[in-house]
Amino acid sequence: MNVQDMLRSHKNIKIFFNYVLGPLLGLWLFYSLYNQVKNQPHLQESIDLIKHAPFGDHAIKFWIVIVLVFLNWGIEARKWQVLVKNLQSINFLTAFKAVLSGLTLSLNTPNRIGEYGGRILYIDEGNRLSAISLSIAGGISQLIITLLMGCGGLLFLIYFQQPHNPAMGLSVFWLKIFSLKILLIVSLITTAGLILFYFRLSWITLFLEKIPRLARFTRYMIVLEQFTAKVLLRLISLSFFRYLIFVLQYILLLQVFEVNISWVDAFWVISILFLVLAIVPSFAIADLGIRGKFSTELLNLYSVNTIGIIGTTFGIWLINLFIPAIVGSLLIFGTRIFKNDK
Repeated sequence: MNVQDMLRSHKNIKIFFNYVLGPLLGLWLFYSLYNQVKNQPHLQESIDLIKHAPFGDHAIKFWIVIVLVFLNWGIEARKWQVLVKNLQSINFLTAFKAVLSGLTLSLNTPNRIGEYGGRILYIDEGNRLSAISLSIAGGISQLIITLLMGCGGLLFLIYFQQPHNPAMGLSVFWLKIFSLKILLIVSLITTAGLILFYFRLSWITLFLEKIPRLARFTRYMIVLEQFTAKVLLRLISLSFFRYLIFVLQYILLLQVFEVNISWVDAFWVISILFLVLAIVPSFAIADLGIRGKFSTELLNLYSVNTIGIIGTTFGIWLINLFIPAIVGSLLIFGTRIFKNDK
């Protein structure tokens, strides 16, 4: 095969990815999201709760939750801008599109690894592998906050709080099953190690350089060495504010669906829920079932309004993940995977 034939073949592959595979991927993602909602238990009860929420006694709280969705993903978009700044300058709108596209792909991959593939669609082709390492660094900053707050929640539940639900009592059986104290110790050790690793990201390149088969990948990791402590702390701060928005949305929607639990109790219990979701390996598309199971187990310690709890879990998933993922699938549908056909 001569050079001209090779170039023609390469161009045909790009055309296939841009105009065939991209749209098909968008359609498949849209269909898979539809099936995810369709097969959920208590679906009709949850939909009925959500249908009345915009016009009920707590309508203002519901609309605040909706507004916070834009702030939530806006902060994540800003994080992405900060992460790729030294690699490639992108505007906020492009960062926002990248985040939503990453969210869509993450719903169909284990532990949301597809998120990296979605985000790099908006990065120049020569920078994409480096951008993956940056995306991982951003995920670590969010995970650190989730683990830290989750440890606080475990401390609160184990040592400072007793459930208010008379039907559940101390729920000794539940506490033994989940071994909260062991989970706390493991989480604290993991968090400490993750924080050390986060502020020493340059260790990754040093590690890869010592392994002959992996040494060639160090050039894609060099961008991690450009992060100063100031930038890393900035990413941690953005992750913390985004975390607060997550929790606030959950608490407000619990109140909308009349799940009676105090703000303090709800804050720390939801922190434990997010901790569990962070450490349980799963496909994100099955995340709703996992969320429903653990949120019911945790919040039933304080309230017998199970339908309200399930409705809240479904509502948060629908508002924060499903609808933005639908938007992301439409963006992927119209995105050219390769920007240059030449």
